[in-house]
Amino acid sequence: MTITNEDELEGVKAIGRIVANTLRDMAAALEPGMTTAELDRIGRLQLEREGAVSAPESAYGFPGATCISVNEEIAHGIPGARVIAPGDLVNIDVSASKDGYFADTGASFIVPPSDPLRERLCRDGRRALRIGIAEVGAGRPLAGVGRAIGRFAARRGYTLIRNLASHGVGRALHEYPEEIATWPDRAERRRITRGLVFTIEPFLSTGGHMARGGADGWTLYGMPSAPVVQYEHTVVATGRGATVVTLPG
Repeated sequence: MTITNEDELEGVKAIGRIVANTLRDMAAALEPGMTTAELDRIGRLQLEREGAVSAPESAYGFPGATCISVNEEIAHGIPGARVIAPGDLVNIDVSASKDGYFADTGASFIVPPSDPLRERLCRDGRRALRIGIAEVGAGRPLAGVGRAIGRFAARRGYTLIRNLASHGVGRALHEYPEEIATWPDRAERRRITRGLVFTIEPFLSTGGHMARGGADGWTLYGMPSAPVVQYEHTVVATGRGATVVTLPG
């Protein structure tokens, strides 16, 4: 989506706040002993209270209101009977729509007790997201996002999952530009246009390079298997940089 007026911007900001608040509340409730279905229900109720609709459920028939991925699961995990345990690495991805506007956000969390290596991975995952966002601006090369994240990842000794990309969002969950690499891509020649709405969501890993599908048709796993974190915001490109719309408030 490309924002063309203030009403559209306010619509995207409104659903951005809703998904951000939902993610915040789910993260606050995350604790050992609960199932991923119980965590998902917290997200569902929050979306319903705000008059929002789960995007993966409504657009793709996903069997849950949110995606919750634990440890070896790196994305699109189905909420269910899995019990969250101490030390688990949990990714929560929340996307929804309201009044015809969509937004998408996500983050990874360690259930205490933690360990220094995973804490470093999470901290650097958040840094990779900020580095990608800093490359956003009207007229700037879209490839700059992946180049900057790639330099950071290489310098810190990480790999990036190279078949899970950022994407356009706003009037649908996935729209133009359909795939935005968060890794260096020499073939990318597009430029960021003013008002463009899209996600920044690097998947930073200690050794994984690709995502592969599992038996349930939804859940994705890293290849080779290694810890992976994902942090995601929806942004709007302006002449002064990025406006992040998925902030709680």
